[in-house]
Amino acid sequence: MIAGEELSQAETRQIMLDIIEQRYADVQIAAFLTALEMRGVTVDELLGLREGLLETGRRVDLSPFNPIDIVGTGGDGKNTFNISTCACFVVAGAGYKVAKHGNYASTSVSGASNVLEEHGVKFCADADRLREALDRVGIVYLHAPLFANGMKAVGPTRKALAVPTCFNLLGPLVNPSRPRNQLLGVATLKQLRLYSRVYERLGINYGIVNSIDGYDEVSLTDEFKIKTNGYERIISPEEVGFARIDGADIYGGATRAEAKTLFDNVLEGTALRSQIDVVVANAAMAIRVLDAEKSVEDCVAVARESIESGKAFAKLKQFVEFFS
Repeated sequence: MIAGEELSQAETRQIMLDIIEQRYADVQIAAFLTALEMRGVTVDELLGLREGLLETGRRVDLSPFNPIDIVGTGGDGKNTFNISTCACFVVAGAGYKVAKHGNYASTSVSGASNVLEEHGVKFCADADRLREALDRVGIVYLHAPLFANGMKAVGPTRKALAVPTCFNLLGPLVNPSRPRNQLLGVATLKQLRLYSRVYERLGINYGIVNSIDGYDEVSLTDEFKIKTNGYERIISPEEVGFARIDGADIYGGATRAEAKTLFDNVLEGTALRSQIDVVVANAAMAIRVLDAEKSVEDCVAVARESIESGKAFAKLKQFVEFFS
């Protein structure tokens, strides 16, 4: 790797298995992750690491529901509120099935797991209960540490390195339900290109979004790029009926209690228009992945109606009651 050579998918799969079986010292793992980060991970390398993680993790089959996952890579340093998690409840409120995969915050105040715990949610890995929830509620949450055993093996090393590694890239690719639909937010165009090649190899129905000013979601602070199986385009907020917003409006707050309050206000429809709009925009992009026949404008209308009708907030209450 130091010489610039690339590893095969089979090689990185085996490396991942060996890491999980604790066959390397922490310093070797740190060197491996650093070398990959400096050189840039390839599609084959990422797929091999993914394969090793999924092989050793816990799987839950939700395929009869054909759900979507809405997730960001994180690490954009913007500390926005829980936009993608909010969007999940909006999409569920619109009648679609959602299998959200997430974890605690790594760089922001409140990750998906943090904000749901603030609501009293108890995470669940029981496949039958998750299928029942998806059938009755329309949304489930898969807390990563309950499923991905391999992540524990590199946790201390990643924390000590304190820089993004390929494991930040792996998070969105190791949803234990392996959904066939995903909306992914990335912080850079380089990541957008990498993930699109990964998704094409996996045969996933995908949408990848990146705000040109560096947010790993549709931030409405600038133009954003979207790439799907069928098209790639740059869209301005004004093109699809939104006003541009100030980055300060989507700040996630200083505490998890503040993050929870903002989360609830958005779904109740009482937050700032800019905060509601950014969630509507991301939910609309997810609906567009699921229903490619709809125009972006129609998807925006469906997402907005989910909030304004109270359906999105009702989904949150139903979800919290089911998993409390």
